[in-house]
Amino acid sequence: MGLVEHSVQREAFEEVSKFRSELYACLASRADALFALCDAQLCTDGPVRTLVDIIGGAVIRLTVEKR
Repeated sequence: MGLVEHSVQREAFEEVSKFRSELYACLASRADALFALCDAQLCTDGPVRTLVDIIGGAVIRLTVEKR
């Protein structure tokens, strides 16, 4: 891989990382669980119509907040 290709990959990774950080910042309560659902939806093959489609098609980790 040449330097130009590596630079393009790094820029794309940085852009996606920035988007993910900004998305996470928009989520108020239960941010970890909602972010995990977003990731699962993006990684699922085909359309997602219900929460069951996500849970059945991907492994997601939901965290429980301790109070």
